[in-house]
Amino acid sequence: MANENVIHIGSEQAFDAIINGDTPVLVDFWATWCGPCRMVAPIVEELANDYAGKAMVLKVDVDEQPELAERYRVMNIPTLLVFKGGQVVDKAIGARPKAALMQMLDKAL
Repeated sequence: MANENVIHIGSEQAFDAIINGDTPVLVDFWATWCGPCRMVAPIVEELANDYAGKAMVLKVDVDEQPELAERYRVMNIPTLLVFKGGQVVDKAIGARPKAALMQMLDKAL
């Protein structure tokens, strides 16, 4: 079942419009074939629900949006970036526990 609080990005324009807002944004760079990405996916979904109204959660499939992955020098996935006002304010590479990702988002609020 799809989580309505998770936004799957289909274009660079949509991505830019969201990250340049005032709301903090957690971006999960992932791919369908990536095991660690599948491990972190349920945590990202939980965060989308937990932070609804306070922060946004985006998922960027690096196979569908290679330009975005290249722009942010995503070499390994999952890569999780927190944006505020269009700027990267925090970064985690690899699967992380929920508490670590919550800490990243809380710093940006």
